[in-house]
Amino acid sequence: MAVHTVDELIGQASAALEKAGANPDMARSTARALVMAEAQGLGSHGLSRVGQYASHLRSGRVNGQARPSILRSHGAGLLVDADEGLAFPACELAVREAIDRARQFAIAFAGVTRSHHFGMAGMHLEPVAASGMVGFAFSNSPAAMPAWGGSRALFGTNPIAAVFPRRQGDPISIDLSLSEVARGKLMVAAREGRAIPEGWALDKNGRPTTDPKAGLEGMMCPAGGVKGAMLALMVELLCVALTGASFGYEADSFFSAEGNRPHIGHVFLAIDPAALAGSDVYYDRVETLVQAMLADETVRLPGGRRNALLQRSLSEGVEVPDAVWAQLRG
Repeated sequence: MAVHTVDELIGQASAALEKAGANPDMARSTARALVMAEAQGLGSHGLSRVGQYASHLRSGRVNGQARPSILRSHGAGLLVDADEGLAFPACELAVREAIDRARQFAIAFAGVTRSHHFGMAGMHLEPVAASGMVGFAFSNSPAAMPAWGGSRALFGTNPIAAVFPRRQGDPISIDLSLSEVARGKLMVAAREGRAIPEGWALDKNGRPTTDPKAGLEGMMCPAGGVKGAMLALMVELLCVALTGASFGYEADSFFSAEGNRPHIGHVFLAIDPAALAGSDVYYDRVETLVQAMLADETVRLPGGRRNALLQRSLSEGVEVPDAVWAQLRG
C-alpha cells in the first residue's frame, strides 16, 4: 500500500475519467469528491468507484458531456437537471443555489433529477456548514432492499446526511445509508476476498449470507428492521415524487457496466438559523448538547473521526491499496 498526495490522486482520477469520456469539469468535480472520501477513510465511496464510473461512461450509462442546468425555479425551491451525467457537478449547482436562496428565504429546497450515484452524502453539505447553515441531503439509489414484508428488491439503500455547524470546532456531520451497511462495503469485501458479517445482506433467494458477492446479487438488510424500511420509503418518495426521477426498482444496478441510465434523484435542504431562534441561540444550544454528550468520555461526535483522517491525509498523504492504484493507472 503506497501513500500519494491528494493532488496527485485527484489528477490521476480526473485523467482516468476524462479518458473514459467525461468532460473536464465533470471529471475534476468527480475526482475531487472521490479522493476526499478516500482521504476520510471511506474507501467504499472513494477511489474504488473510479473504475465503476469509467465503465458507465464507456458503455453509455452516463452522458460524459452532460452540463447540469436549473430546470425549474420558484422562490426557495429549484430543480436541477443532471443531464444524465455523473452526479457531482449537478449536486454542486444545487447546493450552491440552496445556500443563496436560504439566505433570502431562510430555507431552501433543491432537487436533482436524471442523475447518477452521488457518493458520500455528507460531503455535499460541507459548503452549507461553511455558510453557517444547517443542511440535509437525501438520495435514492438502484433497488437493493425489499419493502417490509416483501421478497424482492424495491428500495435503494437511500443514504441520508445532516450537518450542524458549530461556533467553534468541526460541524456535527451525520452520514448513513438505510441498509445495515452501505452497499459499497460489500463491493470492497468482494474485491478483497473477505467474508461479511451475517445480518448485512441476503442472497437472491432471500437467505442470510456472509458471501459479499452473493449479497451484491441479492439484497441488503434494512437498518433497524421495519424502521429502516419505512425511512427508505420516505427517502424514495422525497427524492422521486418531488423531482420526477426514477424509483430504485426502475434503475439498473450501479455494479454492472451495462444497463440503463439510472435517472435517480437527490434532495438538498439548507436552513439559516438566523431566521429562526437566531444564530447566537442556535450555537449556544448546539454547544450545550455537545458538552453534555462529551461529558461521557466514551462518546465521540459524528464526523470527528472522518475529519481527523482528512486532516492527516492532507498533511501526510493518502494510503491507497495497490489494487486500486493499479486500476487508476490502467
